[in-house]
Amino acid sequence: METQPNSVQPFVGQLDDQARVAFYRKTYAHLAAAVLLFVLVETLFFQIDAIVSLALSLTGGISWLLLLGGFMLITNYAEKMALRSDDKNMHYAGLVLYVVAEAFIFIPLIFIAMVMADGGAFQILNQAAVLTLSLFTGLSAVVFLTKKDFSFLKSILTIGFFIALGLIVAGALFGFDLGLWFSVGMVVLASGSILYQTSNLIHKYNENQYVAASLGLFASLMLLFWYILSILSRE
Repeated sequence: METQPNSVQPFVGQLDDQARVAFYRKTYAHLAAAVLLFVLVETLFFQIDAIVSLALSLTGGISWLLLLGGFMLITNYAEKMALRSDDKNMHYAGLVLYVVAEAFIFIPLIFIAMVMADGGAFQILNQAAVLTLSLFTGLSAVVFLTKKDFSFLKSILTIGFFIALGLIVAGALFGFDLGLWFSVGMVVLASGSILYQTSNLIHKYNENQYVAASLGLFASLMLLFWYILSILSRE
């Protein structure tokens, strides 16, 4: 997620301690709210057979690529709503839109986890959640303790995600499994994205962009959760 240059308002790293802490508190409060909303929406989706059936019907070949393409378009639109508008209601609408889109695209993966777990789906989901939050917390701590600017990761992440997207497209078109090591590589990319997004809290956002900041963190967190869950579902 890209931030826009702001020539009027200072970046968070340039604010006094009180204002900076207030920004962090708002950002992570919104991140926690987004995670809670994701859980609620996901639970609701699994209560509606038509939605589950629709999501599962889109998991193969061209349909999966169309779903991913739609998700990317929604992601881009939600980010613009959360970042570029001066209307706070639009900021929240963008965040909610993105959370709902994430909940929908997660349906097939969670369904697979439920099938593979054979009754122990909640254990796998809990394990994936704990591992994800632990890694997320550790990476965030690295940024805040070192105060290092990880913006140099942008080009590396861009190349990595383009390569990953190419492999996903090839896998969908030619019907081959990308395998365990692809998921491991994506965990590494997601970890780099968390470092980058957390660094942006200090170096790229201004104090009014906490909703956009929480959306960026949520996107990286859910990417990490997706591939950790994918790895655990293979066991």
